[in-house]
Amino acid sequence: MRAYRHVATVTAVLTTIVAVDVACSEAIAMSLSFSWTGVARCSSSPPAFTLSDVPPGTSRLAFNMVDLNLPSYPHGGGTISYQGGSQITAGSFSYKGPCPPERQRHNYRWTVKALDAGGKTLATASAASPFPPR
Repeated sequence: MRAYRHVATVTAVLTTIVAVDVACSEAIAMSLSFSWTGVARCSSSPPAFTLSDVPPGTSRLAFNMVDLNLPSYPHGGGTISYQGGSQITAGSFSYKGPCPPERQRHNYRWTVKALDAGGKTLATASAASPFPPR
């Protein structure tokens, strides 16, 4: 009987740990969206961004863009302060904008990191879209 109680206790503890793990993994993730519409070729002004579910404690947002057709090209990005809200206005920082060769489309991925005051990454989100838009 004693061994049975020990097994039941261990099973209850493991069930609790699994339930906590499942609850954590189902948390809503930060998301990012943007559009190239209205962005000039080779512009250093980034598009507007829409964010959702930015984690509490976020004080800065670090943006970075990668040309998926030419990942070695250093487009860069920028870091801005964050006071809340879901809209990041166009031109919030300066970077090397999309500039594929004439009559070519390249695919670009933006990644944003939500950073706390100490620089710790709280969440990351990415979105990709071809440029120029059709």
